Amino acid sequence: MHTEIPEITLNDGVTLPVIGLGTYRLNGNAGANAINSAIDLGYRLIDTAYNYENEGTVGEAVRRSSVPRENLKITSKLPGRYQSYDKAITAIQESLFRAGLHYYDLYLIHWPNPKQDNYVDAWQALIDAKKWGLIRSIGVCNFLPEHMERLEKETGVIPSINQIELHPFFNQEQQRKWHHEHNVKTESWSPLAKANTVFQNETINKIANHHHKTISQIILRWHYQLGAISIPKSASPKRQLENISIFDFALNETEMGAISELTHPDGRTNDQDPATYEEF
Repeated sequence: MHTEIPEITLNDGVTLPVIGLGTYRLNGNAGANAINSAIDLGYRLIDTAYNYENEGTVGEAVRRSSVPRENLKITSKLPGRYQSYDKAITAIQESLFRAGLHYYDLYLIHWPNPKQDNYVDAWQALIDAKKWGLIRSIGVCNFLPEHMERLEKETGVIPSINQIELHPFFNQEQQRKWHHEHNVKTESWSPLAKANTVFQNETINKIANHHHKTISQIILRWHYQLGAISIPKSASPKRQLENISIFDFALNETEMGAISELTHPDGRTNDQDPATYEEF
């Protein structure tokens, strides 16, 4: 069974599916099998990172797949410890070597690490790696508007995408508004929040029952209607299929608003504030 997933176009012309597969902690042979299962079901966007230590697993899944490499969109991310220009160039090359790939479709700076103040150098490395054909599109994760404004001011290049924590308990309304105004696409990590909490939420349960859909499907449909790309993680083929089966119904304005109103000012899952959080 294969499901077609709609695509959106980034500000540099690269297209991405509106739902991808998160791969954190999908490692080794079991991880490769899980990723390959997702590809067979219709996933074309696969998200990994240098710090996930599974770029090799993702590359192996790509090689095992019957889907041609050029039909897949593979994302990886630069860790904070390699944000100086020279280290970033080497890390990008190492990412590709680990995966056994010739290029990444999307490469992101994982966190701004503002105390270190190297993210502009790292961004210049991504710009150059794109010129050399190692990357098709370049973006960031967890960057605040002030960080992206500085990137554009100092390099002339604005990110194509910003991958941020986004879920019903932390809807990032102002951040998303800035993205929309500056033609930066929003990508949601941890789109389902903490499953044991969100699955017990009365508001979402009521909407799910009305549409005869699962909690996950309702939340992922909410992301889709917000205009955000979501990357839910699952190793289960049943859940993988469930997560992309969201294009045969729609949430109305009242339902969208009710889910968005679940947000909290302190709704981050692990209190990782990009203004202060450091990732290496």
